Amino acid sequence: MTLRLEDKKAIVAEVAQVAKHATSVVAADYCGLTVAQLTNLRKSAREAGVYMRVIRNTLASRAFEGTNFACMQPALVGPLVLAFSKEEPSAAARLIRDFAKTCEKLKVKALSIDGKLLPGTDLAALASLPTRNEAISQLMSVMLAPISKFVRTLSEPHAKLVRTIAAIRDTK
Repeated sequence: MTLRLEDKKAIVAEVAQVAKHATSVVAADYCGLTVAQLTNLRKSAREAGVYMRVIRNTLASRAFEGTNFACMQPALVGPLVLAFSKEEPSAAARLIRDFAKTCEKLKVKALSIDGKLLPGTDLAALASLPTRNEAISQLMSVMLAPISKFVRTLSEPHAKLVRTIAAIRDTK
């Protein structure tokens, strides 16, 4: 079924709006997937907060103009599903990586983060990025480490004195 010009403009505007606020995008070749598999992928994407869309490559390239994902235009070849991470850069990559473990026919063509086009082989690196909460907890532990080490260092002479007195008591 062919799309009317108004429908095409609406699709481009919708994808452009999502791309403007997204942090990363993953483009994957979905050839060979069954309808049930693609439905499960879309359901998982909704649950993970990932915007997923199958769109014509020409419309996608128009939607990417003026966004951080303009670098994706050379990679828009063949049938692709686009997965946009709205909040966490690694959300779409984790979703695609986990789904590709169960379905070998889903092949990642390219991904983009911060205006950089990355090959599909870098999916594991992007998917292994920590979530926002994990990153905050790691930062807090790094900030807390010098203070806790300083406190332990200050309390060690007193603890050593107590251990020495306890050893003398035990010998008598």
